Amino acid sequence: MSASVAPIPLTSAPCGPLSGVAETPGDKSISHRALILGAMALGETRITGLLEGEDVVDTARAMRAFGAEVIDNGSGDWTVRGVGVGGFAEPEQVIDCGNSGTGVRLIMGAMATSPIAATFTGDASLNSRPMARVTDPLALFGCQTFGRAGGRLPMTLLGAQDPLPVRYTVPMPSAQVKSAVLLAGLNAPGQTVVIEREATRDHTERMLLAFGAEIAVEDNDEGRVITLTGQPELRPQTIAVPRDPSSAAFPVCAALIVPGSDVLVPGIGLNPTRAGLFDTLREMGADLTYENMRNEGGEPVADLRARFSPDMKGIVVPPERAASMIDEYPILSVVAANAQGQTMMAGVAELRVKESDRIDAMAVGLRACGVTVEEGEDWFAVEGNGAGSVAGAGVCASHLDHRIAMSFLVLGMAAKQAVSVDDGGPIATSFPSFETLMAGLGATIRRGDC
Repeated sequence: MSASVAPIPLTSAPCGPLSGVAETPGDKSISHRALILGAMALGETRITGLLEGEDVVDTARAMRAFGAEVIDNGSGDWTVRGVGVGGFAEPEQVIDCGNSGTGVRLIMGAMATSPIAATFTGDASLNSRPMARVTDPLALFGCQTFGRAGGRLPMTLLGAQDPLPVRYTVPMPSAQVKSAVLLAGLNAPGQTVVIEREATRDHTERMLLAFGAEIAVEDNDEGRVITLTGQPELRPQTIAVPRDPSSAAFPVCAALIVPGSDVLVPGIGLNPTRAGLFDTLREMGADLTYENMRNEGGEPVADLRARFSPDMKGIVVPPERAASMIDEYPILSVVAANAQGQTMMAGVAELRVKESDRIDAMAVGLRACGVTVEEGEDWFAVEGNGAGSVAGAGVCASHLDHRIAMSFLVLGMAAKQAVSVDDGGPIATSFPSFETLMAGLGATIRRGDC
């Protein structure tokens, strides 16, 4: 939530081998979309395995504010009784999306073509992030926006009275922008077309198809062209949310850099638009294997086994892979610090406008722990000196960013001296069980002043 809370300093000490089974949370991207499309369907949608982090819970509250009945049945089992496409009611209160850029941008898209008004806000991090990348294409439908300078929250949207279908080329790789436009297109007549020059995660397209929308995807000279026919009647679904590959990245990468480790992470979603980190780790020489590969709810799933990998090498990560692993570069940079040689990560300008400037945050924190890092506007390079070479002893700023905080805590597990973060509170937005889960594997994370 956006209310001010006291920081939670955390310190991660060097530890012995990590071992066991890491039951990581449900996929955050899929959880957001399941709640939103469930609210836009007509009837009852059942969701199991929903991530119950703060980001997703904020989206659930928002769907209630727009008129859907959203029920928490316990243990990740939720029921959504939707109002149908175009059935959103006008919220009585401001919609607080906490820390979630995905939540606010997708919800804006979902309501942009309904003739209602809604005001959105978030925490300090979210309110500093640019929204014009979403509000600009939503204006093409007829939606009006009124916000702070620079297109920032708090912001009020006036949904289109008579929405028009649009044809929009996404200027940067962004699943959030693409998805917002597609969700807006649901309540516009005719066909809305979204063109991606570079493919991004396709959970929205897969889920729209499952809910009964008429949607077609083709690759041509323009790029990836997605055509959605508006004003369908979405059918309620039963959705089993796979485990989040972005959350799985933390126990997986910890196991790769802590000597003697052997960790199994079951039921991880391996959608090819999300699996770039695991491909990269294997190219570096990681002992990372897929077991029990299967398909669940239209998404490829497998159990991941990660073992200590002392002979990993630095590589050049292909820039075209960035869209499939954009949230995993912080933890990849931690692995790179424990590999031998330079790991170059380019084409990652999007990291500058996430929950924090993630390039700067990781560069500063890694340098404080004795690691050599170079950076540019859309790239950074980490110089590793092999397993166990990181000095540690740094106090790193999380910048209200859950992935930055978890990355530095993983660094501390394999460093020569403990690593601290000034505030681990944001971890609850995506991975509320992180401390408990890592402690169960053998990590030593303590709370208190750095």
